[in-house]
Amino acid sequence: MILKKIWYNSVKLFLRISLNFYAKEIKIIGRKNIPKKGAILFAINHPNALMDPLFVTTFNPRENHFLVRADVFKKPLIKKALASLNLMPIYRIRDGRKQLSNNEEIFNKCFNILAKEQTLIIFPQGGHSRDRNIKPLSKGFTRIVFGALEQNKNLDVSVIPTGITYQNSSTYPSKVCVQFGEPINSRNIYDNNEKAKAINILKEQVSHQLKKLTVHIPDDEKYKETLQKLNAANVDFTDVESVNKMIQKQVFPKPINKKQNYLKPLFYLILANSIIPYFIWKKFSKNIGEIEFVDTLKYGINVITIPLFYILQAFVISYFTPSKYAVIYLFISVLIVYGYTKLAPANAEK
Repeated sequence: MILKKIWYNSVKLFLRISLNFYAKEIKIIGRKNIPKKGAILFAINHPNALMDPLFVTTFNPRENHFLVRADVFKKPLIKKALASLNLMPIYRIRDGRKQLSNNEEIFNKCFNILAKEQTLIIFPQGGHSRDRNIKPLSKGFTRIVFGALEQNKNLDVSVIPTGITYQNSSTYPSKVCVQFGEPINSRNIYDNNEKAKAINILKEQVSHQLKKLTVHIPDDEKYKETLQKLNAANVDFTDVESVNKMIQKQVFPKPINKKQNYLKPLFYLILANSIIPYFIWKKFSKNIGEIEFVDTLKYGINVITIPLFYILQAFVISYFTPSKYAVIYLFISVLIVYGYTKLAPANAEK
């Protein structure tokens, strides 16, 4: 148990550092809304595959458990690694009707997690989507919350809607905003309403908050036009409140040119210094079936291969020259990547 906790916290620290090499800016808003103790279910929107839970849990003071789509767990080695970090598979109809029966075991694990007053991260929309809006929520997360309350009469579960917004998914560097909403008292809803009504109330309250915690463009005939105007104005989507006001009032800034990236030569220098990791990424990128997984795979490959490659090159340098030059090379390589990440522009989509 102690070893697992050390492993979890070590990985969390590593992710926290490495995500700052991925994102130009990471805004964390509403962290004070997270209780230090007690059962919590974080209900988050899901625009960017496994990057979403990484950002939410890494900058969250609590240790979290996750429900993620089951197809990620297909390979045994990956399954063990994910399980060691508190990730659990959730099966959908598209995974096969026979597989759905496995969800009963997963639901029971979730009930036990909440009964122990731990935390759980769930994506109540049921799937990922890069659309800038909140889709109708499934009732699966309410089944977990109310199932835990039903089994434990003295249990309280705080449901915290959490919005995550990217300036431009799948580009480097990006900007990210994570907003933790106001805790919802699920026990109060459960005890004072019939179950069917309680489900609808909880879904409605979560959905209402999510539409404020991330950029929400209503999914109607004006969606594409509104999104085009926001992208043309190169708005900062991570300034969620400001952008949502533009959408509500249908008043947008004038179109402007995207910011020029004068640091592009620096990017090509990084590319030349990371040529083998780049070729590894290019090979695996051919098999990406969904655009939402671009960031996940790119980050996953780079966060492993680039540090190893830089260290390997440093060893080679130390073999032929005094070791101080290897240290200098390693320091400058890391500094250049970090500098480019923080100084390069992060534009909206074209």
